[in-house]
Amino acid sequence: MTVVSIFKLGLFFTLTATLVTISLQQEQPLLLNSAEQDSVYQVLSSINSATNWRTLFPDDLCSYPPHGVVCDYFTDPTTKNVTVHVTELSFGYVSDFTPNPSCSPNSTFSPLLFTSFKHLRKLFFYQCFTQTQAFVPVIPTTFGSSLEELVFINNPAFVGPLSGITGNFTSLRRLVLSGNGIHGAIPNAIGDLANIEEITLSRNKLSGKVSVNLSKLKKLKILDLSGNGFHGNVPSSVGNLTHLLKLDLSSNGFSGKIPESLSNLQALDFLDLSFNRFGNFGVPLFLAAMPRLKEVHLSGNLLGGEIPEIWGNLGGILGIGFSNMGLVGEIPASMGLHLRNLCYLGLDNNKLNGKVPEEFGFLEFVNEINLENNNLSGKLPFSANFTAKVGEKLRLKGNPELCVDEKLSHRESVGELKKCSKPDIPNPVLFIGVSHSGLLSSSSSFLVSLLFWGLWILLA
Repeated sequence: MTVVSIFKLGLFFTLTATLVTISLQQEQPLLLNSAEQDSVYQVLSSINSATNWRTLFPDDLCSYPPHGVVCDYFTDPTTKNVTVHVTELSFGYVSDFTPNPSCSPNSTFSPLLFTSFKHLRKLFFYQCFTQTQAFVPVIPTTFGSSLEELVFINNPAFVGPLSGITGNFTSLRRLVLSGNGIHGAIPNAIGDLANIEEITLSRNKLSGKVSVNLSKLKKLKILDLSGNGFHGNVPSSVGNLTHLLKLDLSSNGFSGKIPESLSNLQALDFLDLSFNRFGNFGVPLFLAAMPRLKEVHLSGNLLGGEIPEIWGNLGGILGIGFSNMGLVGEIPASMGLHLRNLCYLGLDNNKLNGKVPEEFGFLEFVNEINLENNNLSGKLPFSANFTAKVGEKLRLKGNPELCVDEKLSHRESVGELKKCSKPDIPNPVLFIGVSHSGLLSSSSSFLVSLLFWGLWILLA
C-alpha cells in the first residue's frame, strides 16, 4: 500500500468519525436543568399533592412532559450556547382536547411560579382554587418581562387585589381573570401594559370607577369588565381604544349617558352594555355609525323612547338585545327590511304597541324572536313555515290584543294567543236590490229566477 493510499484511508476514517460525532451531538436532546425540573415537580405537587409526579414523569420534563408543560430552546446572543427552559404552564383539566394536569380542591399557589421560570410566556389556571383560599401573590418586579398570557378562569378561592397581579408585564398580550375572587379597583398601573390586546376581568368582585388609564392601551382589542361592581359614568376616553373588537361592560352599576365617543370604535363588532343604570336618554343614535356591529345588547337599562330608524347601515347585525328598556311606540318595519342576517331579536318586556311587522317573516336566518309582555295587537303575520322554523323560541305571550290565524293556532309557540275572529261574509241573497217603489228590479228578478231554477234542478 502506497503512502498516498494510506493517507486517503486515514482521511476517510477521520471524516467518518467527525460526521458520526456531529450526528450524535445533533441527536442528543438538550435537557432541562435540574433546578428548573425540580421547580416544576414542586409546582405540580402544589396543585395536586395526591399524585406522585416524580414517579409518573421520571424523565426529562421537556422531552417527556405532562400535558400543559411546554419548553423551548434559547440561544445566548453572546456565547451562542443553546439551553432549554419551561415556557408554558397550564393547570386544570378543561376537556379531552386539553387534558392539563387536574387540580385538587386543596390546591395552593406556589411562589416558585414567579421565581423559577424566567422564560415563562404563558401561565394558565382553570378551576384550581375552588375551596382552599389562595391569595393573589405579590409578583417580584424582576419577573414577568417574558410573560405574554396570564389566565385564571373559575377560581373562586383565588382572592386579593388586582394591583398585585399586573407586575412588570411589558410583553403581556392577554390578561384573562374571569370568575375569581379578585376585588378592589383597577389600578392605574394597568395603563403601563403597552402591548396588551385582551383584558377580561369578568365575574370578579371589582368595584369603583373605571381607570381612565385604560385609554392608553392602543393595541387593546377585547375589553370585558362584565359581572362586577363598577359604577359611575363610562369614561369617554374609552372611545380612544380604536382597535377594540369587543366591549362588554354588562352587569355592573354604570350610570349617566352612554358616551357618544363609542362611535369612534369603528372596528367594534360586539357591544354589550346591558343591565346597568344608564339614564333615560333613548337608544343611542350613534349606533347607526358603527357598520361593523354584529351584536348590540342594551337590555335592562331604562333608556326609554322609541326604537329609532337607524338600521339602514347595520345589515351585518346578528343579534339585538333590547329587552326591559322602557321602549314605546311601534316596531319599525325597517328592522325586518334591513337586518337580513339577524339571528336573535329580543324586544320583550317593553311598552311597544301596534302590529308585528310582516317583514320579520322574511328573516331567513332568525332562530329566536322574543316580543313577550308588550302591547302589540292585530294578526300575527307569520307563515306556517316561519313559525315552524323558529319553533318554541318565537315568544309572544303577554300581548293580549295579538291574535293568530286559526290555521296556526295549533302551533305550540303561538298556542297561547287568541284566535283572530273571522270577518262576516255577506249573503248575496239578502242584498237583492229593491227599487224605490218597493218592487224588485228587473236584474233582481232575474237573480231570483236563476236561484229558483237552480234549486229545482238540484232537487229533481
